[in-house]
Amino acid sequence: MHLGLIVGIGPAAAIVYYQRLCRAMAARDTPLDLTMVQADIRPLIGNANSDGRESQARLFAPLIERLKAAGADCAALTSIGAHFCFEETRALASLPLVSAITPLDDHLVARGLGKVGILGTWVAMRTRLFGQMTRTEVLVPEDRFQDVGQHYQDMAVSGVCPAESRKLMFDAGCRMMDRGAQAIVLAGTDLNLAFDGEDPGFPVIDALDAHVAVLADLADGTRRLEEVAVTR
Repeated sequence: MHLGLIVGIGPAAAIVYYQRLCRAMAARDTPLDLTMVQADIRPLIGNANSDGRESQARLFAPLIERLKAAGADCAALTSIGAHFCFEETRALASLPLVSAITPLDDHLVARGLGKVGILGTWVAMRTRLFGQMTRTEVLVPEDRFQDVGQHYQDMAVSGVCPAESRKLMFDAGCRMMDRGAQAIVLAGTDLNLAFDGEDPGFPVIDALDAHVAVLADLADGTRRLEEVAVTR
């Protein structure tokens, strides 16, 4: 299957999606059929922070049209934060849209995790992943909420994680573990900048990995569109 990815939200997320998809397909000894199209992170941030769901969906829709014209069979947003307008985008999309959040919920249940903490954008944290986590209890870093959201946004835009931001993320994760979280979910696709190659002192689950696994299954034909969490 030909995958279509909307990237650029932010640059680090685009790179890690591509790297992990390539790695997954190489492990399956299957060629990757992929087209990527660039979105602009700046209006996305403004729309996410102002609840401009319809406005952002209208920006995504022509990008999905370009993916369709290139031969893609489905589309995916390479940003957990961008899922704030998933339903609005789905309604305008000319291709099936593959969610990153439903596979995460399924993945956590399969691992026996009933309560997790999340790190990500303000909106993703405030809405506990936009209310799309239906089977898993979600904690957020309530005492450092604004700081975590700002540092995450800065990381996503710059593609760089300063030591101060890494320490903030690790401390916020530890505090949620103290409140009963069984693991911390990286619910922002740029958080690999802070966590890759590091030991934060608690178990970490990268939401990106669950999304990539579903996309790889679609790409190699292991699963069909109607068998995964896809809305059209």
